[in-house]
Amino acid sequence: MNGLIITGDGFEDAEFTYPLYRLREAGFEIDVATPDGGSFESKHGQAFEADMQIEDAAAGNYDFLVIPGGRAPESLRTEAPEAKELITAFDDASKPIASVCHGAQLLISADVLEGRNATAYWPLDIDVENAGATFKDQEVVIDDNLVTSRYPDDMPAFMREFIRVLEETPVEATA
Repeated sequence: MNGLIITGDGFEDAEFTYPLYRLREAGFEIDVATPDGGSFESKHGQAFEADMQIEDAAAGNYDFLVIPGGRAPESLRTEAPEAKELITAFDDASKPIASVCHGAQLLISADVLEGRNATAYWPLDIDVENAGATFKDQEVVIDDNLVTSRYPDDMPAFMREFIRVLEETPVEATA
């Protein structure tokens, strides 16, 4: 299985690096897409290289999507409006989507939360509820193909549960 991480400058370090390395360690192929492609930097100054621009990514080429938090999701809503379409395409195909912390801002913008259970960084609780979801203050919330988490301290549980979801997802169902 192969996955896509969408992010940009200002991401929360652990919310990007923990899923990236944990998923690779578990044998998944991972590409990273940002608004401009090329180099991007965490909110604490750590630099990385993206594999592509978000506008060049297609849900049909991937089995799952990961959305880290930090400051990146808020800026992606305006810098990469195609991120919303990408998220909607993953959700419409029932492909697993993992979102942590402020990643919920992109889920809200993509309009994929209505009628679902989700979590996020606690100040976003009202935004999640205004998007039509039921906010749960838990380290991980799973609702069909959507796996959400709150913040860096939840990373071990978040990735454990997301990998379990991936292992239970038939590959032919995500093609």
